[in-house]
Amino acid sequence: MQPLDEDGGDDADIVFRDLIMLTLSGFVTIAVLLLPHIGESRAKTASESAALPGNVMIEARWPDNLDTDVDLWVQAPGDVPVGYSNKGGAVFNLLRDDLGEIADATRMNYEVSYARGLPAGEYTVNLHLYRNSTHAGRVPVTVVASVKRSPQESSRQILASTVELTREGQELTVFRFRLDGSGDLVAGSVSTLQRPLREWQPS
Repeated sequence: MQPLDEDGGDDADIVFRDLIMLTLSGFVTIAVLLLPHIGESRAKTASESAALPGNVMIEARWPDNLDTDVDLWVQAPGDVPVGYSNKGGAVFNLLRDDLGEIADATRMNYEVSYARGLPAGEYTVNLHLYRNSTHAGRVPVTVVASVKRSPQESSRQILASTVELTREGQELTVFRFRLDGSGDLVAGSVSTLQRPLREWQPS
């Protein structure tokens, strides 16, 4: 017969209760120690997903209800034009070529190009109305240029403009601008002087 403790329990009950309490305390301690690391991991994932994959981003957006193929063309200083028929250069890459409703999983009409690095000099951004199946008289397109100088820095918008394309085959220079050696927009450098990019052919 096992001896009873003061509360009427035996030694086996005391050992069992102590073991349960120690196990529970261990789980609580581990959970408390892991909480800061879980929060840090989530914050890091969110910041990484929000980070731009390049230093210059050019976005073009037009109404989702239009079955219209608008092509974004960009050219960095000393590089070749980049667009649907030449998706990559030394600096820019076209990441999304939107064909309107053709082979599109979403209704979003959107194209984007990213640049690796921030070479100083003139950048050109053009739009080309490749196809207008809805026969819209005017296709408004908003173009935004953003710059990110380092991985630690947030991107900042430097230019935005909305233009209208009116006929198939039309190519329009939305803006030309210059960046200095630090990636800053050069004052007075922005213009809309027409400069065709689409007809460029590799030599």
